Amino acid sequence: MKPMRIRKGLILASMVFLMAGAHPASVMASDYQLGYNTNASDNDYISTTKAPRGRVGKSMSISFRVRATDEDMDNLKISLLETNDFQQIEERGNGDYTVDYYPFEIMETTFLAKNVGNIKKGNIKSVSLSANVRRDAQQGYYSIPILLEWDGGSDIDYINIWISTDTSSGADDEEDKKEGNYFVIGENQSTPRGVYPNVMNYTVNFRNKRNTTAQDVTISMQLSEDDTKFPFEINDGNYDRTFERVQSGETVSAPYSMAIRKDSYTGYYPIKYTITFRLSSEGDLHTEEGTFYVHIVSKDKEDNLGDFDANDRTRARLIVDSYYTIPEQVYAGNEFELVLNMKNASTSVPASNILFNLESEKVSDSAVFTTKSGSSSMVVNDLGSGQSTEVRVKFTARAGVDQRSYAITIKEKYDSPEFKNAEESIVVDIPVKQYAKLSTSTIDVMPDTMTVGSESNVMFGINNTGKVILYNVTAAFEGDSIKTTDAYVGNIKPGDTGNVDIMLTGVAPTTDDGTIKIRITYEDENGVTAEPVEKELTLFVTEEMEDPFGMDAGMEAGAMDAEAEQPSFWDRYKVLVIAGAVVAVAVITAVVIVIKKKRKAAREEDVDDEIS
Repeated sequence: MKPMRIRKGLILASMVFLMAGAHPASVMASDYQLGYNTNASDNDYISTTKAPRGRVGKSMSISFRVRATDEDMDNLKISLLETNDFQQIEERGNGDYTVDYYPFEIMETTFLAKNVGNIKKGNIKSVSLSANVRRDAQQGYYSIPILLEWDGGSDIDYINIWISTDTSSGADDEEDKKEGNYFVIGENQSTPRGVYPNVMNYTVNFRNKRNTTAQDVTISMQLSEDDTKFPFEINDGNYDRTFERVQSGETVSAPYSMAIRKDSYTGYYPIKYTITFRLSSEGDLHTEEGTFYVHIVSKDKEDNLGDFDANDRTRARLIVDSYYTIPEQVYAGNEFELVLNMKNASTSVPASNILFNLESEKVSDSAVFTTKSGSSSMVVNDLGSGQSTEVRVKFTARAGVDQRSYAITIKEKYDSPEFKNAEESIVVDIPVKQYAKLSTSTIDVMPDTMTVGSESNVMFGINNTGKVILYNVTAAFEGDSIKTTDAYVGNIKPGDTGNVDIMLTGVAPTTDDGTIKIRITYEDENGVTAEPVEKELTLFVTEEMEDPFGMDAGMEAGAMDAEAEQPSFWDRYKVLVIAGAVVAVAVITAVVIVIKKKRKAAREEDVDDEIS
């Protein structure tokens, strides 16, 4: 474990503590800021767009984002940190007493660590901690220390929160009591069905039923290690779905791709979701929960195979014991091989003259899976009771289909000694993935030459030209002459464009050809980061220029004395020169604004070659 870093926020808190010890006067609720860290950029890993807000005597959610800045963060755990930063020495009665102003109730669960999983270098995950605000907490800002621990490292970052002593119900709370939750889950949806061992791809609809726009919406799936309650494998993926805003009456869809657990049973499973949102950019964080059901087809609880009916005891029973694809991930437009392990599950009846005919699901009257020969029939001479055989068929997945699972129906026809021409059908699901694709519009740089310490505006669009959502899109700008800067774009739906609009700051003169590298990163639906897309722009940084009006400051005293009797050229015409300069600057500014608007309007029309 690398040593913990001593942070500015901790130093600030300690200074406040010492000052409180030297001046034991009580702290006013209106300006309470014990340990408050105003330098948010001092954090190494944690960032927030708005300070989480809570009320005394209420439970509050502390939401933030974690970025793996300089290394992979494996097995990351995050918790509230036990601290003495909030202790003060106060005069009470005849003696001094230590008073702790930590705003949260201390319970057994307060400092328990939350397992976040793995975050690859450069990736971001949304995290939320919860705590109960003390009923005697004073109103004001608090800087709460957060402990991060991962394999090979640890750190302490701070989150600034606001605690309000106003416990009265506002208009929004009264409206909540009258109408219930804001969101309706699963409206106009049939229950999605998944079959083990397939990956289950499905979406959940969330409709804002209220007359108010919900902002900073985060939808979190509640996970469980109990396979009787939660049928999906838990991996390192990101299970949160975020939306900048959801308008009144608008329905948003949260997509999921979940691997079904081996130990799951056939049945309906309630999947619980937590929705957090704000009603204004500075409003309190609202939290509500809901349930959505999924149907899983796996093994029966009593018997994996079940009993035959009396009428079926004279014929064999052919089942799919297992199956897989080569390669494991099937992508639209690519070829793959389906390997079926077919088993005669009968304990006494053999099968002969077996014909397996594989038929693909159709979309728009066209088969999703096709073979080069056009035939997908296989013949097996015989299969004794309890025996298995391997069936292999090569398919090509259609290029233009959506990313989800598609069915292949195995139609069986076979003989048994006492039962001829038996026919059965078995369905297997093949998940088909789509390659993520993006392109960028023309990269506008204005100005393309600047001095050290000044800024240049960079704007361009990131177009999702594929058929899958691009999650947590980020554009990073790197170069020796500029300050390394990231622009977070968010999620981009298929066919949509995410816009980058960022200011780059010059830190050193350009010593090369002025190339600035742009690294565009994004995640898939499972939180796996794809290979970054690299672009370039040209930007020159020069040394700061001297003030042109100071050029004559170094004139020799003798020359100045010689001209002292009559006004100089500058003295006579400086008013006109300054006025002309002001007019020139105004004209140039107007021209720059017009050019910038024209470039921004045309950036969507000038698109680079598609990048996958």
